[in-house]
This record gives sequence, C-alpha cells and structure tokens, in this order.
Amino acid sequence: MHKPVLLVIAHGSRDPRHAATVHALVRRVRSLRPGLRVETGFLDFNVPSVHGVLESLAAEGVRDVVALPLLLTRAFHAKADIPAVLREAPAPLRIRQAEVLGPSPLLVSALERRLYEAGLAPADKSSTGVVLASAGSTDPEAIAVIADIAREWWHTGWCAVRPAFASASLPRTEDAVRELRAAGCERVAVAPYVLAPGFLPDRIARGAAEADVLADVLGPAPEVARLLLARYDAAHAPALTALGA
Repeated sequence: MHKPVLLVIAHGSRDPRHAATVHALVRRVRSLRPGLRVETGFLDFNVPSVHGVLESLAAEGVRDVVALPLLLTRAFHAKADIPAVLREAPAPLRIRQAEVLGPSPLLVSALERRLYEAGLAPADKSSTGVVLASAGSTDPEAIAVIADIAREWWHTGWCAVRPAFASASLPRTEDAVRELRAAGCERVAVAPYVLAPGFLPDRIARGAAEADVLADVLGPAPEVARLLLARYDAAHAPALTALGA
C-alpha cells in the first residue's frame, strides 16, 4: 500500500528567510523518514502554491495526500484559508487535513532547546523569567492556548513564564520583559513561539531589547520535525485502521 504524500502547508512571506527555514524543516522531516514523500506548498508570497502542488500530484497519479498546516495554533488560517484551498483540489485526490502543530510537549522541548542554545543552562531555570512570545491572533481560542502553554511551562521550574504577542493582542514582548524584571526574576529570556523568521518575529526581537537572552525561532528543530511526522501519522491512522493495517 502506498503511503499518502505529506503536503506541508506554510503561510509564506516576503522575507526570504521564511521559505529557507521551511525548506530546512522539510529536509529534516525527509531525513527522519526516507520512504515518505514530503512536498511543500505556500498559501501566499512564495512558490509553489498549495493549489499548484496539488495539481501536480494529481497529474502524476497520486491519490492520497495528508495536508499538514505548518501552524502553531488553530486560528483563521487553519479554520478557513487552508480548508478553502483544499476544497479546490482536483477531484481524484483524497485529502485529509492533519491537526496543527500546537500545543505539544515537543514544542516546549524545542523552546527549551533554543533557550539553551542561546546561552541559558538548565540550572538557570529557577532564577529566569521567560516571555513566551507568539505572533498573536484575533482568535480567542488561539490566545487561550498560548496562555495555557505559558502556565503549564512555568510549572516545569522556571521563575515565571508570561505570554506576549507581536500583533492583535496584548501584552507586547517588551511589556512582558519589564513585568518579569519588576517581579524580581534574576534574568529574563524571550522564547519566540514562531516557526520561521519574518516581519512579526523581527518585532518580537525588537521587543526583546531589554531581555538578557533572546532565543532563535523554532525552525528546523528536531522536535518540530518529529512533531510533523506525529501529526501525519495521526491523520493517516484512520485510513490504516479501516484497511485492517
């Protein structure tokens, strides 16, 4: 039985670092599972487009696709944009939309990896306040998820963890940094809860000017690549079960 093609759907950006980071992540996914075909499509700004990839796959005779939104929360793109694009796919294709990446313990592990790569040590946790800085959203569900992640992450031993947003919601990164400083944290670190560089991650970085540590974006962290495969497997599993696999 042929495995469904994994189509990673990224938002896209005018910033060339965005697409480069997405492609680096996809390369890592391929390296973890060499027998799986993985393609990349963008909603905007970059090529190939999602629709273009689906047309090419259909022309090749591919029939089964798992479409995986490269998103950290179930906001507008996951609920509206991506389903709309997938509904326009050529008729022979059977498409299952996988869940978005977050929330997941693997993402928290990737956040900590980036903080340690930026200079923190595990022994610093109890004296370090962390700003969990996301892109922001007008979707209340997405905002609530970020707050929940911050609260649960704090219970793993950090001095404090505060959510912050680069757009649409408050507080901003710089305000959360000052709040943690005023709360008495010995040092303050900013952990961008974003997958790739771009306009909003740059805004997060500017807001981290008064922090002691600024971590890199999640990008092609090993934990993120493993999470993509876990979401693929979960979307593919119902079909395997139906066939008695």
